[in-house]
Amino acid sequence: MLRVSLEVKHLNICSGPLFFCVTLIAYLLTLLANGVVAGVILIDKSLHRPMFIMICHLVVCDLLGATAMLPRLMVHFLTGHKRIPYVVAIIQALCVHTYGAGIQTILAVMAYDRYVAVCEPLRYATIMTPARLHTCCSLAWLAAVLSIGVLFAFHADVQLCGNIIQHVYISNRGILDLACSPTPINNIYGHTSVFLIIALSYFRILNAGVKHNRTGINSKALRTCATHLVVYVVYEVATLVIIVSLRFPSLSPNVKKFCSILFIVVPPAVNPVIYGLVSKELRASIIKQLSTKAHK
Repeated sequence: MLRVSLEVKHLNICSGPLFFCVTLIAYLLTLLANGVVAGVILIDKSLHRPMFIMICHLVVCDLLGATAMLPRLMVHFLTGHKRIPYVVAIIQALCVHTYGAGIQTILAVMAYDRYVAVCEPLRYATIMTPARLHTCCSLAWLAAVLSIGVLFAFHADVQLCGNIIQHVYISNRGILDLACSPTPINNIYGHTSVFLIIALSYFRILNAGVKHNRTGINSKALRTCATHLVVYVVYEVATLVIIVSLRFPSLSPNVKKFCSILFIVVPPAVNPVIYGLVSKELRASIIKQLSTKAHK
């Protein structure tokens, strides 16, 4: 059984009204950008198509990650309160990891949708039916939740020898750093899951593009994958930065905290720009909706 205090204490981090305002602005901009994208898709019936519906799922995932950390971080900046109840800490960790896994599984579903659109264009409507679309999205969330559930199930028999998490939010790695003994199985599980999702998400569709056009990779497949790959690269770079920072104990704690914040803040803020503003249809719909509201 877990043996740990009912509260988890964060390390000291620079705080004050300035950092509170910066975090608040970042959170509000994230809510606004993602809210506009999701709202326009819901309002405009012409956007009720698989690709845009999956963007809505990505928006929900981004909001989950941002909301799991930023409000709590704002409270810390404003009040200086560093302690968090243990149950709340576990919930935050589950949400942060579900956000990370959910982005990858949803992008995997997007890749499958584009795989069908590029390689089976005549059968696309019969393959990607509304029922299959909702099934795929449900499976994406289920896979993310189950994988994180299994990841945290490994904590059940781990004895913890401390209650200070050296992070700005609670994570699986932060909890395992308190373990009295090494936990190699937990580390292998996490890295294997990420690798499998990467393989299923993108190499399959690029390989399909090569088969579809034997003279080289289909340019349409490349254009289709471009936005997915940008989102994935942004997320993976943020993840890699935080993983690398955690592997170097001599690195400044403030640098590690800054990297941790980027992991949560950057992808949710950038994704609406990549998926929303880069899409001509969505961009036109956003401009139309805003113009309509302005003239009322």
